[in-house]
Amino acid sequence: MVKRVIIMGAGGRDFHNYIVLFKKNPDYRVVAFTMAQIPGIEYRRLPPLLAGPLYPEGIPIYPEEMLPELIARFKVDEVVFSYSDLTYTELGRKISLVLSSNTSFKLVSPFETMIDSIKPVFAVSATKTGAGKSTVSRAVAEEMIKRNLKFIVVRHPMVYGDFERMIVQEFNSIDDLDRYTLTIEEREEYEHHLRMGVKVLAGIDYIEILNKAEQEADIILWDGGNNDVPFYRPWYQVTVTDAMRPGIELNSYPGEINVRLADTIIITKVSQARTEDVNRIVKNIMSVNKRANIVKADMEVEVDKPELLEGRKALIIEDAPSVTHGGLPYGAGYIAALKYNAEVVDPRPYAKGIIRKIYEMYSHIGPVLPSVGYTQQQLNDLEETINSANCDVVILGSPADVTRIIKTGKPFVRVKFNLKIVDGMSIKEIIDEFIDRVNKNVP
Repeated sequence: MVKRVIIMGAGGRDFHNYIVLFKKNPDYRVVAFTMAQIPGIEYRRLPPLLAGPLYPEGIPIYPEEMLPELIARFKVDEVVFSYSDLTYTELGRKISLVLSSNTSFKLVSPFETMIDSIKPVFAVSATKTGAGKSTVSRAVAEEMIKRNLKFIVVRHPMVYGDFERMIVQEFNSIDDLDRYTLTIEEREEYEHHLRMGVKVLAGIDYIEILNKAEQEADIILWDGGNNDVPFYRPWYQVTVTDAMRPGIELNSYPGEINVRLADTIIITKVSQARTEDVNRIVKNIMSVNKRANIVKADMEVEVDKPELLEGRKALIIEDAPSVTHGGLPYGAGYIAALKYNAEVVDPRPYAKGIIRKIYEMYSHIGPVLPSVGYTQQQLNDLEETINSANCDVVILGSPADVTRIIKTGKPFVRVKFNLKIVDGMSIKEIIDEFIDRVNKNVP
């Protein structure tokens, strides 16, 4: 009997799980996807080109709040959960929603969807959005560049645009970000690699992406998304966790899985946190993974134009995922404002459109502006909010240069986080350990 399935997703892992587990499997009928977390990406259709010959009309995508109705309408046998960045409480509520709708709930083992590569894979993952994964990934890439290693970055998907243009995406320069008309969130994750001259691959079909990566590089650097587990089986895995959120390392899905699988765990922001909280995190890590190296690190903030900040009214833009579903009240931009003695301008009185709705949805957000921009209308709302604010300068805590896609006459100051190891292995020593495995051919 064919099982009727809905895949719960957020524009990333959902399509990977579909391609690997369901696309060619006649024992299942995927009747719909649902979308959450990312505003404005529902009410689309996975096209036949990607859905495959079993789905000549494609597969419809609905907002997650319609899930009970869809379960009844399509007589669903099973809901397959396929996204990341939830606490266990949030995940439990999803489970209860599905089970109370008279159907089964399924979590897929990460090993069922990890693809084995013929090339060594170094993976950077996290326990929660905003932990500092991108900064660590950049530090790893910098060390690989110093060693003249032939590597390529494969980034976790962010499927927010035209599906058929996103099957395999290749980024060689900043101009490619404009060519693909990417969202701000995508730019945030690709731009720092491209500025170092590192090629990035991403998209939807990670089997095809892997084929391309293996042809072009000796090593694959998997740059994870949110706190998801890698799509490719790692030869070495680093997991990043946040000292400012003690306990999250054992209270996030699938963040705890990354803690359990890690070879090295980097605790960031340790100088900002209480000693007892850092000690608690170390104890929690050791309770589930005694073999991992534990590294303590800081995230040092610097800006490109500090002279523009002293005593000036500053509007702060932070990367949206960290301060929305990531749960942080602020990020690098706010820290920079305090460090350089700027006067923080609360953007909420000036919020327009989707920005206003985001503040209503995520009441924990502090006096910072989320860099939301998944659609042109959202970009317009962001631009209007910035231009309406009574400020002298804009602090850009987001890694993406938003001035390429929005128009404002206000001066921008760009912020950068740098990784500083406080205790434990250096990035050089971590790469040494990885290379030793490569030389021994031991994944």
